[in-house]
Amino acid sequence: MSVYMVERNLKGISMDDLAGAQKAAIATAADMRGKGEKISYIRSTFAPEDGRCMCLFDGESAEQVRQLNDTAGLPYERVVEAMDLTP
Repeated sequence: MSVYMVERNLKGISMDDLAGAQKAAIATAADMRGKGEKISYIRSTFAPEDGRCMCLFDGESAEQVRQLNDTAGLPYERVVEAMDLTP
């Protein structure tokens, strides 16, 4: 599996809606795993000043991560392979 970063523009989103979006990503990943797919939500970083949000997923392909976000109804600008440098 590889790490994929999902870039979002969520300017003006409420904290309740942001929490709901995170829960939707986590739940959709769990549902996909229950169907035998290898995918998981890692974490998100949100910059409220400009609305930028970066979400990390472990997955098998960018297409699979796009499918997760489409299924969850979450907006995104792009999905790219990334390196998670968290120690």
